[in-house]
Amino acid sequence: MPRRRKAEARKRTKPPGIREIAETLGISIGTVDRALHDRPGINKATRTRVLELAQTVGYRPNLAARFLSSRKQCRVGVNLPREIASFFDLVRDGILDVAQSFESSGVRVVYRSYPRLGQGEIEALEEALDDDIDGLVIAPGRPEHLAPLMRRAMRQGVPVVCVNTDAPGIEHLATVSVDAAASGSLVGELMGRFLGGNGRVVVVTGQLSTVDHRQKLDGFRKELGERWPGLGIAAVVEAHDDEREAYEKCRQVLASTPDVAGVYVSTANSIPVMRALDDQRMSGRLTAITTDLFPALAPLIESGKVAATIYQRPWVQGQIAFQAIYKFLVQRVTPPPVNKLSPHVVMRSNLKLFLERMRPDATGSPGRAGPRPETRAARSGSVATFADEIG
Repeated sequence: MPRRRKAEARKRTKPPGIREIAETLGISIGTVDRALHDRPGINKATRTRVLELAQTVGYRPNLAARFLSSRKQCRVGVNLPREIASFFDLVRDGILDVAQSFESSGVRVVYRSYPRLGQGEIEALEEALDDDIDGLVIAPGRPEHLAPLMRRAMRQGVPVVCVNTDAPGIEHLATVSVDAAASGSLVGELMGRFLGGNGRVVVVTGQLSTVDHRQKLDGFRKELGERWPGLGIAAVVEAHDDEREAYEKCRQVLASTPDVAGVYVSTANSIPVMRALDDQRMSGRLTAITTDLFPALAPLIESGKVAATIYQRPWVQGQIAFQAIYKFLVQRVTPPPVNKLSPHVVMRSNLKLFLERMRPDATGSPGRAGPRPETRAARSGSVATFADEIG
């Protein structure tokens, strides 16, 4: 293609900006700017017209340029749930590991915590958007409820990175997570082989409104349907990442379903499930596959009560998520929209290898640990770490 035709093609495919929106509607650029960035001085009807047209034509604000021109300190909000602590504390630690290396560049991390996925996350996101932050890392438990606030973030020029779970259909900068569908499919294959292709399995999840949890179940169900027709799902327990709820619901399901051959816990909330198995005298008699790795789970893997666990690499998820937001704000590097990490299978045979890579939290608090070697990527500052850590 001749140079002129290439230039014309690029011009045609360039997304429209504020000027084009203003010309189409016959209003001033300043009015469009106020509507897009939720500023006062514009009536409701005009704001609605601008926002509708912006969405129709695919307008995307140049967030990186706006941040660099503002010359403010870089303030990144990190909104994560407190439960399940064995997982989300490690995500925070991964973020902290990266953020410390950028402190000299004027980066400040503003942490906000709320009880659990889907509980308190709306209020935490509202507070963050009212706090003059430049970027956000969130874990959307109920993305449909967060959609208005995530769209407000875009209007305010605040890029959002989702970590651990996605918000499909809602515009945001990037998502960093383990490949949830692959995790569920992997457990389906393991369960099929452990059980010889026959039996009924109880699936314990958090809440199916969370994309990560739903995709794991979908992947598990798909694997069973395609390759293990003799395996069936006896029940799906939504425990909402609550220990007491997980224990009570699992105890009731196990008591009423005596022919269960396997249990798949798709979140880190596995200890109360294992207690329920013990109380029903089923521990060790059926195949249990869990998710993630933390000190309290290790003895259960060693003893064989847990056949395998799927490690989601929370430390690395935190590293990549923060690195994505920082590089976008400061260096104008746009990350891939979806960053999926490969899940790791941990069994008794390789448990020691993983435990050797884990370290206690710097505060000495129990139950928090993270792999040392994986801090290398974040400190390197290389864009290539996105590709290095995925797969």
